[in-house]
Amino acid sequence: MPPVALSGSLLDRHAEFQSALLGWYRAHQRRLPWRTEPSLYKTVVSEFMLQQTQVKTVLPYYDRWLAVLPNFAALAGASEAQVLKLWEGLGYYSRARNLHQLSQAIHALPKPPRTPEAWRELPGVGPYTAAAITSIAFGAPAACVDGNVVRILARLTANRTLFRDSASAAKTFTPLAQALLSPSAPGDHNQAMMELGATVCVRQNPLCLTCPVRPFCAAARAGDPESYPRLAPKKMEKRTVTRVWCQRDGALLLHRAADDARRFARMHELPTAEDAGFDPARFEKRAPLVVKRRGITRFQITESIHLAPPPRKLGAGFVWVPVAELHAITLSGPHRRWITEILARSV
Repeated sequence: MPPVALSGSLLDRHAEFQSALLGWYRAHQRRLPWRTEPSLYKTVVSEFMLQQTQVKTVLPYYDRWLAVLPNFAALAGASEAQVLKLWEGLGYYSRARNLHQLSQAIHALPKPPRTPEAWRELPGVGPYTAAAITSIAFGAPAACVDGNVVRILARLTANRTLFRDSASAAKTFTPLAQALLSPSAPGDHNQAMMELGATVCVRQNPLCLTCPVRPFCAAARAGDPESYPRLAPKKMEKRTVTRVWCQRDGALLLHRAADDARRFARMHELPTAEDAGFDPARFEKRAPLVVKRRGITRFQITESIHLAPPPRKLGAGFVWVPVAELHAITLSGPHRRWITEILARSV
């Protein structure tokens, strides 16, 4: 059942809802650098960085980025290597490439577009990002619906639909989000919803007693806000990866992904045993240097790193990088941490 059909009383009181939400936001919003001195460029950079990443993680990256690449022209003229190096550790590196391409596209235009529809024609810009950028920068009446907003709307309406995933939930709740959007302050309204979801209407132990929109919330009245939204559990797949640590004459063996690689193009990582020409079975009874576990999308990955001799033959993409020069190359975030840890042990 569409959420709007479940939300008659909420929609009937939409003006009160907007007033309560915006009053709270203007009094209690966090002081964030892209808010205190806003600009279109700062909004774009922050929105790309904040995709699937928490504010506290983004802040130091944002500051470093703005110090080096302060505007669209600087970013458009930067090399991809420089862009990826500044992004190193934030993950989801396609965001950095998309932001780079987007800046080049905007820099080539006489002036930036002002509507969500026009922004969605640009590289790397989806419905949420287009709505966020244009509502904040240009006052476009477009509602943003991300995981935070889905959670708020599901609780406000006590919508018990079991959604296949967050994307299908966002699609379902978009009409309600649009109907509740403040026409006079769409940018502040969108930011207020995101702020509320990040600081008050959180996933676990929501702060219902201090929530500015509690009078409108069906889940709070029922006493079970953590029951919403209802999302089908992800089916996680376990994987194991054996990697090798090879050093020679003060240099570390790394593998550089191909230019056309889908996820980590031109980035460096510790090589897998298979890629380096070793049978992983030879390491099964040996103690690894480290064992690391991480989750990527639907995969739970266990990676063990083993000491190995230099391979006899090296295929395409393998490079010996002097340890003293590791800081200058772009490594994926986990590999940077693992390499730093192992090197610290050997000192």
